[in-house]
Amino acid sequence: MAAKIEPRVSFHGLRHTWASLAVTNRVPLTVVARNLGHADTRMVEKHYGHLAETYVTEEIRKGAPRFGFAFNKRVVVLKPR
Repeated sequence: MAAKIEPRVSFHGLRHTWASLAVTNRVPLTVVARNLGHADTRMVEKHYGHLAETYVTEEIRKGAPRFGFAFNKRVVVLKPR
């Protein structure tokens, strides 16, 4: 292996690591998708979306029932202890 990385890692492993770290460090999913050669963000969302800090909040807001209430930006997300 030319890079002499130990333990040995495949190109796929390096690509996956880069994408995981990029999403974790808040690189926009569109940028990650484009850099990986994807036409849109669907694959990145499927495989790496859970690593984004706001993933759970966004998914809940997207799918939760509204009950006629408007979204309030003053609502604080509780963090686990």
